[in-house]
Amino acid sequence: MLRFAEEVMLLLLDDDEERFIRVPDWSLRYALGGAVLMDLALEDRIDTDMEKLILVDPTPMNDAILDPVLADIAAHEHQRDARFWVERASGMSDDIRETAIDRLIERGILERREDRFLWVFRSRRYPVIDGKAEREVKLRLMEVLFSDIVPTPRDVVMIGLADACGIFAELLSKRELRAVLPRIELIRKMDLIGRAVTAAVWDIEVSLAQAIRPHMA
Repeated sequence: MLRFAEEVMLLLLDDDEERFIRVPDWSLRYALGGAVLMDLALEDRIDTDMEKLILVDPTPMNDAILDPVLADIAAHEHQRDARFWVERASGMSDDIRETAIDRLIERGILERREDRFLWVFRSRRYPVIDGKAEREVKLRLMEVLFSDIVPTPRDVVMIGLADACGIFAELLSKRELRAVLPRIELIRKMDLIGRAVTAAVWDIEVSLAQAIRPHMA
């Protein structure tokens, strides 16, 4: 099973340009930080609601993407909310990004050629991992958004995260985005953990916009 940070990077891969789509730096940082928190929640290492994030199990998982953030949470003396930890985890986003890309290459999903990234498996399925081949994240999410199929818990998380960080605005035309906004809003309400993390990202975005606005006046 791929980690959410790995799927975020695949979601941003531009097949035609063989590079990652450029999104605002803060978007990628908070997307990766939020992705790690969501994986930790699904691994029963943390729990969260709209007010606080709780350490459930500090046991490391021998995972270079998740363990540094888990160790930071475990070492913190005071209980904080999801926004605090999204911002805190985003500070590790450079390492998270590079580790995610390296693992995708190691798994045979991507290939690096002269600073370009190519899909190795043109069938658009990942190599066999944990006994099965998984459909590529972009195709999965587009199918969920443009149909009435019931999303999996992982797809609910990814859609909430991608929406909160503005990734769909880069992947879809304005017309397409307007068409799927009601569907995105419905899916975002399906997961409490995802709601807490994505609400934290939205809160950070609003704060950034308010900080920037006076300088633009």
